[in-house]
Amino acid sequence: MSEFSYEELGLVNSREIFAKAIDGGYAVPAYNFNNMEQLQAIIQACVETSSPVILQVSSGARKYANATLLRNMARGAVEYAKELGGDIPIVLHLDHGDTFELCRDCIDSGFSSVMIDGSSLPYEENVEVTRRVVEYAHSRPDYVTVEGELGVLAGVEDDVVAEKSHYTQPDEVVDFVTRTGVDSLAISIGTSHGANKFTPEQCTRNAEGALVPPPLRFDILEEIEQRLPGFPIVLHGSSSVPREQVETINRYGGQLKDAVGIPEEQLRKAAQSAVCKINIDSDGRLAMTAAVREVLATKPAEFDPRKYLGPARTALKELYKHKNLNVLGSAGKA
Repeated sequence: MSEFSYEELGLVNSREIFAKAIDGGYAVPAYNFNNMEQLQAIIQACVETSSPVILQVSSGARKYANATLLRNMARGAVEYAKELGGDIPIVLHLDHGDTFELCRDCIDSGFSSVMIDGSSLPYEENVEVTRRVVEYAHSRPDYVTVEGELGVLAGVEDDVVAEKSHYTQPDEVVDFVTRTGVDSLAISIGTSHGANKFTPEQCTRNAEGALVPPPLRFDILEEIEQRLPGFPIVLHGSSSVPREQVETINRYGGQLKDAVGIPEEQLRKAAQSAVCKINIDSDGRLAMTAAVREVLATKPAEFDPRKYLGPARTALKELYKHKNLNVLGSAGKA
């Protein structure tokens, strides 16, 4: 396979945008994509709000969409942003890479950033596989940035499955970052993958009867900040699972029971700390699915994919504009 530099594609790595985010008290959005409509919505939202953006690709997305197509879609995203009038920083990032070989393949194919997720491994094995990926990524002339992870997030999303959460241990973070050389660190402080992030038993109910999840462990985050001052921290599993989207899906035939996410005010608080990257995927899936279900249910004769994927794309764009403006604080920071 031919090797590609992300610089040839017009992409950037995460170093500079993370440094600016920490100084500016905001988080850079990391949005997953698998197809054209998702990518269009992400770029439109980030250009319209003048926000930097991290385009995230999971191993499942690479299998679904094809690695070559995804690389060239990222190249197209850079040109599309310019066509829309926005010269915004764009990162192409591997989300939850689980092997050295997968990370190396992505680096060689033009990714500007990769995550090696060894969080489910014994600690020393996590250190070793992360160190190997960092060594390879940093040895390239274009310097690919690497995200590691300490702590395990519960939930199910794409290829990520965990039965229960294990909070990140602050005692381990300095040793891990020092020995691996990672550029950023994903931590577990109570976020979770998927639309059903918590069981009803873990939650309370508000006056309207809606589930309210347990609060994020900001005490752990603060201790990690003290031990790693100025170091970029990442939150995974940070969708908020808007009730209106869930209700729309269920109204038109869906079966999303007890779906609950992370309150946006908690994410806003996190974004004002050392957390400089927040991953959002499930909210986008919900927004698109709600729009598609509504069109197919209210217009049963419709069969043109553009007529239901178009509204889905618009719904996703509006959701991500809201996230940039009101949750992550990244609007105007491009």
